[in-house]
Amino acid sequence: MKGGRMRKAWLGLFSGFFLLLFMVAAIKPGPNLSLAQEKPSSQAEKPAKLWTAEDIILAESAANWEISPDGKWAVWVKSRMDKEKNGRISNLFLTNLETRKETQLTRTSENHSRPKWSPDGSLISFLSSRPLPKPKPEVAGSQLWLINPFGGEPYPLTELSRGIRNYYWIDNETIIFSAQEDPTWYEQELKKKKDTSQVIDDVEHEPPVRLFKLTVKDKKITRLTDNKDFISVWAPSPNGKMAVSSHQQYLSFEWDHRILPKTFLFNLETGEKKELFAGQRIVPQSFNWAKDGSGFYLITPFSSDPRFFTAAIAVVYFYELSSGRLAQVNLDWPNGLAERDITITPDGFMALLANGVRLKLARYTKSGWEWKKTEIRGEQAANIFDFALSEDGQKIVYLYTTASLPPQWYAGSLVQEAIVGPVQLTNLNPSFKDKFIAKTEVVRWKGALGEEIEGILYYPKDFQPGKKYPLFTAPHGGPAGADMDAWDESYAYPQQLICQRGAFVFKPNYHGSSNYGLKFVESIKNGKYYEYPIEDIEKGVDFLIGRGLVDPEKIGSFGWSNGSILSIGLCVHNPKRYKVIGAGAGDVEFISDWANVDFGHSFDTFYFGKSPLEDPLLYVRLSPFFKLDRVEAPTIIFFGTEDRNVPTDQGWSHYRALYHLGKVPVKFILFPGEPHGLRQFSHQLRKVEEEMAWFDQYFFKTYQAKNEAFKEDSPLSWSLRLKKAARDGALYGVKVASGQLIPEVIKRGNLSIGRFEVTRAQWAAFDPAYRFPAGTENYPINGISFEKAQAYVEWLTKITGEPWRLPKEEEVAKLYEPRSEENTLDYWAGYQLNPDDALRLQAKVKELGDSAGLLKEAGSFPGVGSEEEDYLFDLGGNVAEWVIGKDGKPKTLGGSADRPADQKGVPFDPAPEYIGLRVIRGK
Repeated sequence: MKGGRMRKAWLGLFSGFFLLLFMVAAIKPGPNLSLAQEKPSSQAEKPAKLWTAEDIILAESAANWEISPDGKWAVWVKSRMDKEKNGRISNLFLTNLETRKETQLTRTSENHSRPKWSPDGSLISFLSSRPLPKPKPEVAGSQLWLINPFGGEPYPLTELSRGIRNYYWIDNETIIFSAQEDPTWYEQELKKKKDTSQVIDDVEHEPPVRLFKLTVKDKKITRLTDNKDFISVWAPSPNGKMAVSSHQQYLSFEWDHRILPKTFLFNLETGEKKELFAGQRIVPQSFNWAKDGSGFYLITPFSSDPRFFTAAIAVVYFYELSSGRLAQVNLDWPNGLAERDITITPDGFMALLANGVRLKLARYTKSGWEWKKTEIRGEQAANIFDFALSEDGQKIVYLYTTASLPPQWYAGSLVQEAIVGPVQLTNLNPSFKDKFIAKTEVVRWKGALGEEIEGILYYPKDFQPGKKYPLFTAPHGGPAGADMDAWDESYAYPQQLICQRGAFVFKPNYHGSSNYGLKFVESIKNGKYYEYPIEDIEKGVDFLIGRGLVDPEKIGSFGWSNGSILSIGLCVHNPKRYKVIGAGAGDVEFISDWANVDFGHSFDTFYFGKSPLEDPLLYVRLSPFFKLDRVEAPTIIFFGTEDRNVPTDQGWSHYRALYHLGKVPVKFILFPGEPHGLRQFSHQLRKVEEEMAWFDQYFFKTYQAKNEAFKEDSPLSWSLRLKKAARDGALYGVKVASGQLIPEVIKRGNLSIGRFEVTRAQWAAFDPAYRFPAGTENYPINGISFEKAQAYVEWLTKITGEPWRLPKEEEVAKLYEPRSEENTLDYWAGYQLNPDDALRLQAKVKELGDSAGLLKEAGSFPGVGSEEEDYLFDLGGNVAEWVIGKDGKPKTLGGSADRPADQKGVPFDPAPEYIGLRVIRGK
């Protein structure tokens, strides 16, 4: 599929780029609603931080959970984008399911995946791209490793020339894996010649994918199969004596679905094999053996089309070993599975079922050739999007999330059909708790064919009923994907960034989406690829306008892959409505798409009804390229140069057409080396920042051009920030009605805190007897006792009628973390001091004669704060500052000019003459 075309929920044959599952709660219907609506989610009323592009791109995720054989532990993978690596990294973690204690097992900037427990639970195997102890350039980048989870370093099990595709433990000493065969002499000779030529569909020279046995103790590898074709999915029997496998017969199955793969049952002891299901339309996507070894389950796509599996639902079959009988499992659920896998239990299996914007977790209990379906209950059951079970099926870990609630993993006990005693295991992305999160609503309206369409609506920040707001439509990829009631923030769809700008984001599950059954997912084939989805989206926009939510003059659209395709289609279909377009990796014409995409014929012929060779005029009529003269929306286009799902040339065609016509602003950004989904941090960040700047300029009208010569953390930058400080003449601070000069405060989270340390001029307003040298009015007050500091804030309270106080350690400790480039002893020494040199330097400092001769005017050094925040100055230097400690006793925090910046192990406290204060307004 196209992302497929950027798919999010698998219900067809190919999952394409990556699975992104996310959620939504809903809002009470307006008075004229005819369709059932759901109440919106909400968050606690408190000041919230705004999102940045980096917040979204650098988010953590957790996956690949495996519970230990004794049910006490779980190993899992935490992934995140790494700025230094400019790509994703992933590491293994171990969680005690009883105490919830979390231990990190690997700590590298590489990738670790697919952890599996040895049968006795003493070892964990995993795939990793980490370097081998003795680097060997001729081996694959990813190898199989082992680690003792309770102590010890990981070590490699393999040094293969080609990477492992999949693997299973058979017993404590044996692993079976699949991989491409070692290089032939023909390949080795080409490599010697540095010949990187590619022959398309060169089946003769494509290395077959086979099964191999690995003995853990001596690392000996034995070839188990001698097939000439390409094993794609497979699974060994519980006793390790047999394996079932699906074999692709040629290299262009994705492109045309012409020759179906073959399924074989291997006797791994004798090498004998038996073909299964010959002549049947079965394309296995996964195999799972029953725990008693009596047979196996397979998941396959089901489509009504006689040739293509392009849009399908996932169904389950069971094959019994003794009788050779194959029967479809009655799921008692018309929409089929939500995933191409199931989880085996002692008495059957559990699975997630396709169910619109949410999934449904169900248990299937086998009795003979019948399976009884029981839906799983629990307070979080409606929003579970991934799970893993213990061997006995009594413990469960699961992913819980909504569209307004970032995901976390939980553990519970599975008692018959209920999850009981759920406890949270992970604390992913803790900073998200302080951020604005858009309210979300599940909306339903009548779309094409008069059928009900479902979607997710994200509300703008500070939404007020009765007021109309801008709207962005954001169609999902696929088209056989779906937007879910689950957290969904990515470089492709950064909803929070748009909502905090004051707009709705509308994500419709248009005709052709998955999760709604076979008829719905197939409904746009044979030429309805644009027609029905565009009608669905347009009627959805009308519906929201009719509710009085949306300003009809302020509508835009954006998306990636099929979401981009439909956004382009919308601005051609209704050019007056759509004011701006963000188009990421989307087609504009399908004649060239047919041959240049890895799944071109199976996709285009299925959805258009014919190939371009059969009906070229059909492709001309349906392709937006030939109607781009209608476009009135400023358009920004993104593409990777190595895209095989939507050819990069589509971006060139789109750009050149709009450029040539000259009717609208257009910008085209290429990302070198990137496939359909962007992988590099720098490229994902550039995409989001460019797209938001485009929307700010042409839609929100808030764009301010940046000076490309201006460095944000430069002296010029903080000097400009310093100009924002409140002044009375040349003095920092503000005057109250009674004429006294007091400190200016700025917001930092929930705090209203002094921009600077209290200055000498401000202190003199409190203590008229205080004297200081002329020209030092804006220096920090120094030599102040805690009692005097307390008296000062009491005085502020009295003269202003507002509460003032000293900071509490727990609320400001993070602000006072040591920083370089502040007024500390390092600055005066000219180098980074260690404790010994800091002591030696005290004699030289005393030669200055002035008891506080190292102090500088407030704001003389760079301040701290984000781009959206006012700067705070001198937190890490000048004078140390009085705070109320966690124990209720006075203490000082922050750097000072008489001590080194690194206060770890500093052998002395700040001298009394280097102690001052900073104030907080409020209780």
